[in-house]
Amino acid sequence: MRYGVCMKLIQIAAWLLFAAILFITVDPISLRPESGLPVNVERFAAFAVLGFVFAAAYPRRWLLILVLVVGAAFGFELAQMLAPTRHARLLDAVVKAAGGAFGVAASTIFLRLLR
Repeated sequence: MRYGVCMKLIQIAAWLLFAAILFITVDPISLRPESGLPVNVERFAAFAVLGFVFAAAYPRRWLLILVLVVGAAFGFELAQMLAPTRHARLLDAVVKAAGGAFGVAASTIFLRLLR
């Protein structure tokens, strides 16, 4: 597969993941998927994957991606205030932001090692 096509697919995957996490964050609590892991591990992991995929999709824009992912962590948490069955908490946003930052850093390091 050509590099350009592969990058486009990764970009599409990043935005689909972004939309999925937003939906899961603001949908009714009864629809939230559960893995059996502690909820903070789920939050951290979801945003770590999001940060990793976005940084891989836009490798030359890691700082912008970091701002996007951390901003999304706080923005998605605030969006929960609009959902009657959800609640926004600062600690949840911090865990999500930390996961996102970890994912961006891991992807950036991984891609640099590949070069």
